[in-house]
Amino acid sequence: MTVAIENLTGRSGKPHLHDAPFREQLPQPLYFRSAQMPKNAIYPRHSHPWGELVYSYSGVMEISLKDGYFLAPPQYAVWLPPNMEHQGLNRQAAVHCSLYVSLDLCAPLPKETTALEVSPMLRTMLEHLRETEGTNPNDPAHLRFMQVVVDLFAAGQQVGSFLPWSTDSLLEPILQHLQDNSADNRSLAELARLHETTERTLIRRCQRDLGIPFAEWKQRLRVLKAMPLLEAGEPVQNIASSLGYNRASSFIAMFRRMTGRTPDDYRKSVMKFKS
Repeated sequence: MTVAIENLTGRSGKPHLHDAPFREQLPQPLYFRSAQMPKNAIYPRHSHPWGELVYSYSGVMEISLKDGYFLAPPQYAVWLPPNMEHQGLNRQAAVHCSLYVSLDLCAPLPKETTALEVSPMLRTMLEHLRETEGTNPNDPAHLRFMQVVVDLFAAGQQVGSFLPWSTDSLLEPILQHLQDNSADNRSLAELARLHETTERTLIRRCQRDLGIPFAEWKQRLRVLKAMPLLEAGEPVQNIASSLGYNRASSFIAMFRRMTGRTPDDYRKSVMKFKS
C-alpha cells in the first residue's frame, strides 16, 4: 500500500473546495485543462469513467485514494485509471493540469494508479498545452499533439509514488520522526539503535515497503520540504541549513539530482506560473 505523509507541509486556514469539472461525459476524447489553486484547495472525492493524468507545474498535488496517497511534485505526473475514486488536494498554492483520456484510449496506459516520470520534453509539451489552452480544443493538430503526450506517458517510466510510506511497526516511527525532524542526519544504523532494532532489519523493510533505499527516501522528503520554502522566497542557504546540510552546495547538488533542476531554476519556474 502507498501512503503519503498527511502533515507534510501542515494545513492552516479554511480549505477551498473545488468541484470536478466533468462527471458524465468529456467534451472530446482527449481534453486538457489547467488551474491555479490557492493554498489548501481540495477536490471532493469522486470518480469518472475516463482516465486522468495529473501534473503540477508548481507546488505539490496530492491524490488520495481509498487505500493510499500519491504525490505529484513537478518532476512526476500521477496517472488515474478510469473509475478510480480519488480526491485531489494541495497544501500550498499550486498550478496544475489534468489531461483527461477517454476509456477507449486508455489501453496503452497503466492499469493501476502510479506516478510517471516527466521528461524535459514532456514538461515542455505540457507547458505548451497550458500556454495554448482554450485556443481551439477541436483543432485536429491540437488533438494529435495531446495524443503524442499520452503516447509518451504510456512509454515512460513508472515510479509508483514519489514518497512511499510504511505502516510497519518498526519502520513507520522512523519515517514519522524524519517527517517531523527533516534535518536529522543520523545514519540508518544510528536510528535503528535508537528504535531498538538492527540496520539490516530496516534495510529489508525499506526495500519491501518503500521499494527504494532509505537514503533516497530521505532525500525525496527533503525535496518536498524544500519546495514550499523555495516558492516562498526563502534563501537557499537558509533552506539547506534547515534541512541538515552544512553547505548549500550539497543541498543544491541533491536537489538537482532528484529533480533535474537547481533550486533557483525551480524557483524561477514557479514564479513564471505565478506571474
